[in-house]
Amino acid sequence: MLEVSNITAFYGETQALFSISLSVREGEVLALLGANGAGKTTVLRSILGLTRARQGDIRFQQKSIAARPTHEIAGAGIGWVPDDRRLCPTLTVRQNLMLGEKRTSFRAWSLGEVTEIFSPLKYLMARDAETLSGGEMQMVAIGRALLGSPGLVLFDEPSQGLAPKIVDDVLGVIRRLKAAGIASIVVEQNADIALSVADHVVVLSHGQVAWKGEATVLRDDPALKRQLLGGLQ
Repeated sequence: MLEVSNITAFYGETQALFSISLSVREGEVLALLGANGAGKTTVLRSILGLTRARQGDIRFQQKSIAARPTHEIAGAGIGWVPDDRRLCPTLTVRQNLMLGEKRTSFRAWSLGEVTEIFSPLKYLMARDAETLSGGEMQMVAIGRALLGSPGLVLFDEPSQGLAPKIVDDVLGVIRRLKAAGIASIVVEQNADIALSVADHVVVLSHGQVAWKGEATVLRDDPALKRQLLGGLQ
């Protein structure tokens, strides 16, 4: 579904990523873990074309997207749930959801399916986004991504600031995407949450890959998890 090959990325003259490689297959969940500043969000931004990779290649469904504009990358079927939700505050919940609606070559999701997953949204459609709680905003952000008919969804800190019940709902969505053959990359500060749904893991440190492997290895080896992730659990 996605192959990132030896990409580098910079902010001005400061190098943020050093030869990062990773891949995600159809229906897989990849957890991207590491401390703050490790480069996790920059990887997502590079995939989306928001922070251009200076070297290397990014291929989605075997086609290079490294030089394509962000709207074309989204139109190809890559959805994004940013850590700050990025809702339009003075638009209603319904309007924010419909902003993401598009058709791609992947499975289409309906508004009814989104409100089935997140039932509180049924009663919030006319509310302005700026009046919502953090959990409600996250529901809208995920619903908006689903309405874009994605084949791959990038989740940036999806559990951040959420109540345990909403975190469970978010993890349920990721599992539902997996069952539908939709791939996910999950960036998380809470390693245990990410490992509970991940098939594979890439750990970043200072913009470089420090470790990659199957999620079961970290789940079953607390010493290795502590060595790689420290307090991120």
